Amino acid sequence: MAFLKRIEQAGGRIGARRAELKLALRVTAAGALAYVVTKFFDLPQGYWAVITAVVVVQASVGGSLKAAIERFSGTLAGAIYGGVIAAFVPHGSPATLGLAIVVALFPLALLAAVKPAFRVAPITALIMLIPPTGQALGPLASAIDRVLEITLGNIVGVVVSLFVLPARAHTLMTDAAARVVSLNADLFAVFIGELTAGPKGRSALTKLHPQIRSALKKAEAASEEAMRERESHLTEAPDPEPLIRTLYRVRHDLVMIGRAASSPLPAAVLERLGPSLATLHQTTDALLGDLAKALQHRKAAPESDAWEAALNAFGSEAEALRSDALVHALPAKTFGQIFALSFALEQFRQDLGDLLARTQELAGKKDGVE
Repeated sequence: MAFLKRIEQAGGRIGARRAELKLALRVTAAGALAYVVTKFFDLPQGYWAVITAVVVVQASVGGSLKAAIERFSGTLAGAIYGGVIAAFVPHGSPATLGLAIVVALFPLALLAAVKPAFRVAPITALIMLIPPTGQALGPLASAIDRVLEITLGNIVGVVVSLFVLPARAHTLMTDAAARVVSLNADLFAVFIGELTAGPKGRSALTKLHPQIRSALKKAEAASEEAMRERESHLTEAPDPEPLIRTLYRVRHDLVMIGRAASSPLPAAVLERLGPSLATLHQTTDALLGDLAKALQHRKAAPESDAWEAALNAFGSEAEALRSDALVHALPAKTFGQIFALSFALEQFRQDLGDLLARTQELAGKKDGVE
């Protein structure tokens, strides 16, 4: 029984790393295929094609396309400029070789600093000037070979990304977006706790905020790769930018709610607003949980009727409280807090509605690849 339990635990850990396992298999397949192709064509330095294929394969097809374009453009620039320097700048002695290296590296390093897509250009130029021991190719032949090998590696890397356990950037983006929404539910729960029981959740906030920022950055990076897939006509999935924009707006709304919830409500106010806050907490948690699942699985957006009703109920209680005689006995800070909370929740209503619409849009058009 203990042995079977360990096997089950190991299987669970492996299942939780499916994306990483798929990437590892794609990288391995790309390297092996590139090696076979270079041997078939008998390339003199085929290892460059193998290295390129391994570098090009990324977590998504869009990421692989980006890596391939950058690798090719950087190699082409470095090979051409490095070949010119190798042909016209003497580098037969250590002193002249040092001078040639300086002349070759500085412009390309500056280009790479301005445009990161060319970051391999200085390396390629350096290889042109300092070829491996025993290589007797001229500058032109060396440049042609380098571009050919890198091009071959790019092709192999992209082909493997497309056909070997392919992962589309839209899927990675929606997974990260689902993570953001799930963390937002935890964040909202902390805010309600602070309103009703005091600032006991500050330690949780120090963990939640960095996690949300990290998930947002992952979603944003994946959206850029998803846009590249759209531009390459590899998917008919919707434009990813509106989803990312809406996630950031919801994030801003929660920051405003957090500011309004930074201190607990007075007992007299809490007696009036506590029940509606508790219902709002429950329905928000349920809605965000269902929304996270819908994003992750590209399903239809959940219904928000119960949440809308809870938000309206809280708004009505808060509005009634303002006209109640009780409000006149409250300090101005508490009155401002209630107003700020109501305003932030209304903004949250608008942007969460937009997020539900974006989720519905994503569910309507799937690229069919996980």
